[in-house]
Amino acid sequence: MPLKIAIVGRPNVGKSTLFNRLAGRKLAIVDDLPGVTRDRKFASGRLGDVDLELIDTAGFEDVSDESLEARMRQQTELAVEEADLILFVMDSREGVAPMDEVFGELLRKSSKPVILLANKAEGRRGDDGALDAFRLGFGEPIPVSAEHGEGMADLYAEVVRRFPEAGEDEDDSGVKPVQLAIVGRPNAGKSTLVNRLIGEDRLLTGPEAGITRDSIPVDWTWDDRAIRLVDTAGLRRKAKVQEKLERLSTQDTIRAITFAEVVLLVMDATHPLEIQDLQIADLVEREGRALVFVLAKWDLVEDPQIRLKELEEEVSRKLPQVRGAPMIALSAETGRNLDRLMPAVLKAHDDWSTKVKTRDLNDWLAMAVQRHPPPAVNGRRVRPKYITQTKARPPTFVLFASRASTLPDSYRRYLIHSIRESFDLPGVPVRLTVKSGANPYAEGEARSPGPSRTAPRKAKTASGKTGTKKPAGAKAARVVKGAKAGKPARPTKASGFGGAKARPTRARPVSGRKTPSKPSTRKS
Repeated sequence: MPLKIAIVGRPNVGKSTLFNRLAGRKLAIVDDLPGVTRDRKFASGRLGDVDLELIDTAGFEDVSDESLEARMRQQTELAVEEADLILFVMDSREGVAPMDEVFGELLRKSSKPVILLANKAEGRRGDDGALDAFRLGFGEPIPVSAEHGEGMADLYAEVVRRFPEAGEDEDDSGVKPVQLAIVGRPNAGKSTLVNRLIGEDRLLTGPEAGITRDSIPVDWTWDDRAIRLVDTAGLRRKAKVQEKLERLSTQDTIRAITFAEVVLLVMDATHPLEIQDLQIADLVEREGRALVFVLAKWDLVEDPQIRLKELEEEVSRKLPQVRGAPMIALSAETGRNLDRLMPAVLKAHDDWSTKVKTRDLNDWLAMAVQRHPPPAVNGRRVRPKYITQTKARPPTFVLFASRASTLPDSYRRYLIHSIRESFDLPGVPVRLTVKSGANPYAEGEARSPGPSRTAPRKAKTASGKTGTKKPAGAKAARVVKGAKAGKPARPTKASGFGGAKARPTRARPVSGRKTPSKPSTRKS
């Protein structure tokens, strides 16, 4: 199985940069500001031929109160406990700091194997700091540069020396997990919901808004079904996002929505369906993802049944493009109605993956057109002819009709809503493309057959000699060529239109009498 490695160290020494280097892609947010990473972030990586399971951690802080830094330290200690190997990262340009010595004492007590990395060792500026790292007591430090990829060969050699049989990847079952992204405004209860679902304090939670910065994937199994939960940072209105770090978090959240299959839109039940919630729901629909509304903190709502009905009607009125999407009211703090969430998620995922037979689609099309015919545009009616489904996830249909470009958007929306109602696809984003066949009589589309491009065949003549067989219509070409200038030649039966061969005519007998000519009227 993959070797589980925890990357630890004090803040701003390059842990997330090394995490991205070993993972092979930019997964963690990197910034010059200390303390960017807060939660544990897991990812698969590879070092040479060794498969890794990486854990990125928050910068170590020597605090033990109820503050956010103390909770971040608890997450780092959990990563050290579950890892097989510890990569202790220090800044070789600054040398050994007092916080490095404190953290080194804690790592020695954990009895886990530790490899000391002197990061930022490109050039000669880090030589003194790398030599100073000997006093931490973890052996010879390995100088590396996570930003430029230097020292990775030395790190690989040390890992293989300590774990000769590590990195053999276990066989995958071939079943891909359901990608489930949890999005919403800041402090809506997203991380609390994830912790309640998996049954452990996996993510940082607290009364502070905006604790989560990275998109944190969590692998989970529910009812023998593989699920990958992705907790994301809260999305604020674009006008309020000013800092660079918040912009990076917003981009990471949008990327999580793009790669998700089902999206949970978590809203605070005390003030739901605000403008930002509606914009997030519209973004999810435009990305073509299945949507499930979650009303968190439902234990704080009075008259829950009446309030839930009012919110469902408000969603249908303000978001007609996701009409019928499931809405689950729950409390992650107490666990109320939590058992209703995952069945609704899997139902939305199955609807999102639906494939409809072409015969059923065309039966539905005939019924929908009979019930409500397309409107006439400029006195001519659009005639739908045939419909088929080209792909799923989301369901995408192609309708062939005459004058497709003139079909009104209102009638297109009518067809989409009718598809959802007829095939039981509530709230599923449906894509409908209208096309028309090529008109052979339209200008630029008709093609004349043109002359034959085949070589003339050789045929035997009556004398037995082989000659070139002349194509039909050759005689007509000679007639046209010999016509007088200014007078078009009339096509004869021999030439014809298309080179048809003329029928032979019977010769008329000529008598000896001459036809008398008319007398001349000219005066002599």
